[in-house]
Formats: sequence, C-alpha cells, structure tokens
Amino acid sequence: MSDWDQFEKDAKEAAKIAAEETNEILSTRIASITSLTPKEITELFPAATDAKNFEELVKIVRSAEGKNIQVNRIMENSEKFGGIILKLLTKFI
Repeated sequence: MSDWDQFEKDAKEAAKIAAEETNEILSTRIASITSLTPKEITELFPAATDAKNFEELVKIVRSAEGKNIQVNRIMENSEKFGGIILKLLTKFI
C-alpha cells in the first residue's frame, strides 16, 4: 500500500469518527430540548443535516412567537422540514 493510499484510508476513517462524534453531540443537545432520547434522535435522524433541521424545527415550535408566525416560519422552510415532520408522525402515529 502506498503512502497516498494509507493517507486516504486514514483520512476516511478520521472523517467517519468525527461524523459519529458530531452526531452524538448533536443528538444529546437535541434531546435536552425535547422528550426524545439521544438514541431515538439518532435512530430517527442518522444524517447530521436531518438532526440540524429537526433542531431548527424544535426551536421554532418552542419559540415565544405567536402561532401564526411559527406556522409561517415552518411553511417558509417546508421543503427542509417535510422529511422531518414525516419521520416524527410515523414514529408517533
């Protein structure tokens, strides 16, 4: 195995470990503001982008803004939140 091949292998492994650690931190942070456990969050949203979108949705819902403003903000981001809402409804229905 060449030095380059070893470097590439090591870099991919380091990226994988970093992504897993980031997802774990993000799941714990989201769990602190929801009734879901970190494990449930990781199972529902294995991709970090989905977890970040879920966190953003939770912030909107928990904000002190009026209901109409919350609905408008969710609608403005409907494409981003659509998959998140579907996963949540599937889990709770």
